[in-house]
This record gives sequence, structure tokens and C-alpha cells, in this order.
Amino acid sequence: MGSTPDEQTRSASNKIKVGDQAPDFTLPDQKGQPVSLSSFVGKKDVVLYFYPRDFTPGCTAEACAFRDSYEIFKEVGAEVIGISSDSEQSHQGFAARHRLPFILLSDRDGSVRKRYGVSSVLGLLPGRVTFVIDKQGIVRHIFVAQFAAEKHVEEAMRVLQTLHREYE
Repeated sequence: MGSTPDEQTRSASNKIKVGDQAPDFTLPDQKGQPVSLSSFVGKKDVVLYFYPRDFTPGCTAEACAFRDSYEIFKEVGAEVIGISSDSEQSHQGFAARHRLPFILLSDRDGSVRKRYGVSSVLGLLPGRVTFVIDKQGIVRHIFVAQFAAEKHVEEAMRVLQTLHREYE
């Protein structure tokens, strides 16, 4: 699957590009349990989305959009993982309040965000970027849209449906 010029432009600004092996990491989830990206390799595609902050309007809309489509993501063999610099306790409250069935990871020092090349907007607001990673751990799509939070779900689903057809 080739990337469009728009995708190439977007991925050129990131350290990680479509076709790269996704860097492994281990971060605590909203229950304080360690979660490693490598634990999904060979088992599931992963929709890894970086978002600015728990409880903000855009991030809540994005998380709820992922929640509302979560069963469809599961049907195509994908796991959704959200990452921000918020604490595990903040994630726990955010997940409980909005009934989020997927994993939220705490990247307190921003090291995973940096490794994935997710930059800040205006040097202040952490970026909103979604990576679709296939079962082999290869980045298949990168979507960057700071102010179109719900579009991340549509983009991820479109790419996963294409991958699902490739697996059949």
C-alpha cells in the first residue's frame, strides 16, 4: 500500500515514518499495570493515539469517538491505545467518567511522545497524532490533525479495513 503525497509530507515531519518498525515501549495504564507495545506484535493491529490532556473538550470528543467505535475496532482485530502525559489516576478518572473500554497510558516524562516524533503545537499544546501499527509492528499510517479530533477515528478505521482485507 503506497502513501499519498499528503501522508508523505506529514510523515516527513515526524521521526517515525510509514513503513518504519514502531518503537517498543512500556508505560503504566490507568490501573498502574505496565503495558508494552511488543505484547501486541503477532496478535493485533494497534491504533496508537497521542492526545494532549484528559478531560479537555477535544480530547474527550476523540476518546468518546474511539469508545463508540471500539467494538468495530475489535472486530477487525485491533486494539486502541491512548497516550498522554496525564497520571494513571487522571486516566482512571477519565476512563471511568466516559466509560472508555480501551487502554490509556501515562507518558509522564514525554519520552514515548518524543520517540514517536509527536511535537507540540505552538510549543505549548502536546500534539494529536494517531499511528496505525500492523500485527508485525510496522507503522502503516500516520494521521496528524490537532483540531479534528474525531477524524482520527475515521482515518484509523479506514486504514484498518484495508489491512483487514489484506490479511484475508
